[in-house]
Amino acid sequence: MNLKNKVAIVTGARRGIGKAIALELAKKGASVVVSDINLEEQKQVVEEIKNLGQKALAIKADVTRKKEINSMIEKTINEFGQIDILVNNAGISGLKQFESMTEKDWDKVLDINLKGVFLCTKTVLKHMIQQKSGRIISIASIAGKVGFRGASAYCASKAGIINFTKELALELAPKNINVNAIAPGIIKTKMTKDMLEDKEQRKGLMQSIPLNRVGKPEDIGKAAAFLASSDADYITGHTLVVDGGWLAQ
Repeated sequence: MNLKNKVAIVTGARRGIGKAIALELAKKGASVVVSDINLEEQKQVVEEIKNLGQKALAIKADVTRKKEINSMIEKTINEFGQIDILVNNAGISGLKQFESMTEKDWDKVLDINLKGVFLCTKTVLKHMIQQKSGRIISIASIAGKVGFRGASAYCASKAGIINFTKELALELAPKNINVNAIAPGIIKTKMTKDMLEDKEQRKGLMQSIPLNRVGKPEDIGKAAAFLASSDADYITGHTLVVDGGWLAQ
């Protein structure tokens, strides 16, 4: 897999899965825009990428704000002249039992997890269409395929990403733009820290993972690098499940 001379934007890239994706794309030769809402943490990721010998740029952007996304895309084009890969990773869990969930709670999760994907994709798309090529990769979840208690908004948002990916792939195939998603299982990140530190919860989760281990952010980074590369030229409209076998049961 070689991403030399490619330019990627990764949202939600200051830590966890997003950071792992940004680093893996850089290892394969891409220049990477590290996008998130905490500029100091983003700069640390940029330094790690530069230490790998690749170009990187930190751009603070809230994926729910169209103006900030427009600015991010403009800065990327000014710096690198192109955008070849967009990884829609920014997201929150927003865990709460449905009966106690407010409209504000629901809107916050859907705005970041689903509307953010729409806004970033919409804004990047005109540049990919002009180039007559591109890769759009959105981070969904196995929660978009099965239910998880206390995660109704999260499950809805991730299911939306999966079907959005299928539909958009059909629209963009004639324009030589591949659209895919990745559905991680339980990955060791700050988002899953509390449940993994709870002995009972961890035990229950492990019983659902045939490979008998929690996933690492790097597992998702490698999947994203594959879908971004020419090795995946004939793959579009697909959701790559990376879950240690959870959905195989």
